[in-house]
Amino acid sequence: MLGLVMLIVCSGCSEADKEQWKRLGLPESASDRYVYMHDLWIGSWIAAGVVGVFVWGLIGWTIVRYRRRRGDGLPPQVRYNLPIEVLYTIAPVVVVAVLFFFTVEKQNKMLEKVDHPDHTIVVTAQQWSWTFNYIDEQATGGQDVWESGNSDTLPQLWLVKDESFRFDLHSPDVIHDMWVPSFGIKLDVVPGRSNSFDLTPTRDGVFIGRCAELCGVQHSRMLFEVHIVDRAAYDAHLQDLDAAGQTGVLCGAGNSHTVSGLEEKVSDEAATLCGDAVIEQGQDIQANGGKS
Repeated sequence: MLGLVMLIVCSGCSEADKEQWKRLGLPESASDRYVYMHDLWIGSWIAAGVVGVFVWGLIGWTIVRYRRRRGDGLPPQVRYNLPIEVLYTIAPVVVVAVLFFFTVEKQNKMLEKVDHPDHTIVVTAQQWSWTFNYIDEQATGGQDVWESGNSDTLPQLWLVKDESFRFDLHSPDVIHDMWVPSFGIKLDVVPGRSNSFDLTPTRDGVFIGRCAELCGVQHSRMLFEVHIVDRAAYDAHLQDLDAAGQTGVLCGAGNSHTVSGLEEKVSDEAATLCGDAVIEQGQDIQANGGKS
């Protein structure tokens, strides 16, 4: 009966709904790193299903085998059963160890770096919006350009389909987390630490990104739009930013290149991306409305 009901329900679904059922709720893929998250997600569901069927089987067998029959008194009261106790001690450890192994394996593949990425973007996550800095682009003659937003106007991140990008993540205040669900990857943006990841967009369109780390009272408004376009549209967009005077690299407030609470500098890589001159520029922007 359950199978018949599911067949009837699924027969009324659209093709898009059926594809989402196959992905078990994951969004559609838009990057080359998505496949690793997809495999881990489906594998976790399979593992959960196997464990669930096994437990349900044990429950059903116990109900049938040890049910109380008419005329029976109370069943014997057993204090312990060594084989069963060993089973429910070892089995969870084995399950967690297997899931941990595949999680680390997929994570390492997701974080593999491209030898020579086509583009580099410095992402500044600040309370409470995003700034995207396009570094040394041909379309602007090597001039760095940026675009930002605020809680009322969503910032836009423009990418090129089938070209590789490196995202260098930077925070001047608290821990944020850059997450585009369709990319299948997200990574913390930690003050004083240089995190980065590479990917290649694989499908054009407009996608929503967000902060996946509780970062303050307006955390829920830290959204941004991702536009995956062809190279001509990408170059034209960067040229518009250049013409609007949005040049340089914005990295936020003055503590963006130090470890919070300490006088220590962060790594050389982060200091290069967010040097003193850049920080002063970021402070000027913050003084004019806190939009970057």
